[in-house]
Amino acid sequence: MRILQLHCDSIEYTPTKKEIKSAEEIENPQTQRLEELVVAFVAIEDGDDSSVALDAISQIKNSMEKIGCKKLLLYPYAHLSSNLAKPSVAIALLQEMEDTASDLDVSHSPFGWTKSYKLQVKGHPLAESSKVITKDSSSKTEELTSDALKGESKIRSIWKIMSPDGTMSNIGDFDFSNYKKLESLAKYESAKQRNVDEPPPHVALMKKMGIADYEPASDSGNMRFYPNGRLIKSLIERYVTDRVKEYGGYEVETPIMYDSEHPSMVSYFNRFPARQYNIDSEGKKLFLRFAACFGQFLMANQFQLSYKNLPYRLYELTRYSFRREQSGELVGLRRLRAFTMPDCHAFCKDMEQAVDEIKTRFDLSQSVLSELGINESDYDMAIRFTEDFYNENKSSIEELVKKHGKPVLVEMWKEKFFYFVLKWEFNFVDGLGKASALSTDQIDVENGERYGIEFVDENNTAQHPIILHNSPSGAIERIIYVLLEKAAKDSKEGRKPQFPLWLAPTQVRIIPLNAEFNDYCKSLTEKISINNVRVDIDDRNESIGKRIREAEKEWIRYILVIGEKETNSQNLSIRDRHTGTVRELSFDDFLNEINEQTRGKPFTGLNLPKYLSKRPQLMV
Repeated sequence: MRILQLHCDSIEYTPTKKEIKSAEEIENPQTQRLEELVVAFVAIEDGDDSSVALDAISQIKNSMEKIGCKKLLLYPYAHLSSNLAKPSVAIALLQEMEDTASDLDVSHSPFGWTKSYKLQVKGHPLAESSKVITKDSSSKTEELTSDALKGESKIRSIWKIMSPDGTMSNIGDFDFSNYKKLESLAKYESAKQRNVDEPPPHVALMKKMGIADYEPASDSGNMRFYPNGRLIKSLIERYVTDRVKEYGGYEVETPIMYDSEHPSMVSYFNRFPARQYNIDSEGKKLFLRFAACFGQFLMANQFQLSYKNLPYRLYELTRYSFRREQSGELVGLRRLRAFTMPDCHAFCKDMEQAVDEIKTRFDLSQSVLSELGINESDYDMAIRFTEDFYNENKSSIEELVKKHGKPVLVEMWKEKFFYFVLKWEFNFVDGLGKASALSTDQIDVENGERYGIEFVDENNTAQHPIILHNSPSGAIERIIYVLLEKAAKDSKEGRKPQFPLWLAPTQVRIIPLNAEFNDYCKSLTEKISINNVRVDIDDRNESIGKRIREAEKEWIRYILVIGEKETNSQNLSIRDRHTGTVRELSFDDFLNEINEQTRGKPFTGLNLPKYLSKRPQLMV
């Protein structure tokens, strides 16, 4: 079955001529006009049966609930397919769909007639969608696919936009003219089309800059990181870990594989929407972890906790977590099967404490992204919650949206489907309209009991904690993806791409005019590097112009060309790639300028030979 679904202001249609002998009989065909409705153009195909019809109407109703529409017109439309079912089968299945949707204001246009029609489609992100539904589409699942993943598409939910003042709008009524990225996010979440049709710009950049590349000898979605990439990745890992520990997280380490038949694993596995890697070992069925949750929960099960200990925060930088994402979704650093995830769980005594804690972690996440070079204008927020949680915690939800300072995408679930009752996330939308979650947090109301985690409350009674699941940055690899996508956009729009200085593999490059000045350059390099600055020397036998151009192509912010004039000067002559100027600065002022940009960030030395003549060339 093929369906083109449109959310319309109105439709007018007029049956003009019977097209087939078995066309539906209607008396005195007249023009019909319907307003504020969903029109589903439907083509019934050979092989479709009742299961397809029921699946189709379930998906239609689900999407209608998301946009808050209760009027449906089923419009038989043979032009969507060249493999049509017999008319008798098609009529029967259309009737079954109509009967199943009897809780809606449902009708159909006459089957087998040529019709003239005029419609006005709404302009919101969820107004247009298409579906292909077959007998196998619901039953085809990968081995050990979780119940949560199987049922994710059938969640009953409503989509809205919430503004910073707390007002909620239907998506169809919201003006997206000043919020194009939010509109793209809404479209992406509605369509759930994760496949990528073309490589995004960061793929070429990650290779060109010697950061990362695909590993053909591994499974898809497992990357190799070159020295520059490993340096950037390690600095981000250290920075996020330091910030979580400052916030109060206690760092732990847990295994990367677990027994899939362990009682707590079986239950949690079916509550988490992810595909796993599975391993058979000595009669045990193991799986590679897809998050740090169960390792930390099993650890917390061993703690004797009092309400005075809460909130208690466990943290792990998981290198790696594994999810067997579908092959069409894997592209560059955006979506991987093996990724590094900072994962912090807070165990809270009650919902009031959990809501207070989530606000603190929200601020932490905004701050972490900002210091990583990802500003609030770079991402949009989605927040999801159950209807009951919203009714009980409306002011707290509104406070989070107000903190974000822009309208956010809201998904309200009619009932609890996952283990959490609220989840927020910051999403980066790239130039291809694909959204990727960065920071996120969840309020988990199930796993305290599932894993037997207990604390003693004020009345000396054992209770199960509420658990928050936070990643203040999202996957480390995805942060690099965002920085590279931003750089590609800057380059396209005429700005010079660059990393934040503290993440630049080389921060200062020194270029001697000729070999006569090599010793001076070596001495200057040592003087700079002992002040925690990554500095190298381009001592190759190439022209000055070529060496400067190559430093520019490597996004090196500061370039010092050393000749006789510079060796005799008290000041440094500095080419600043960011400003495009050449400036004279004292040595101390130069260091102060660098320190201002790197203060409070971790440091590590060069991850390549200091002399460019000693470096192998990377073939990309």
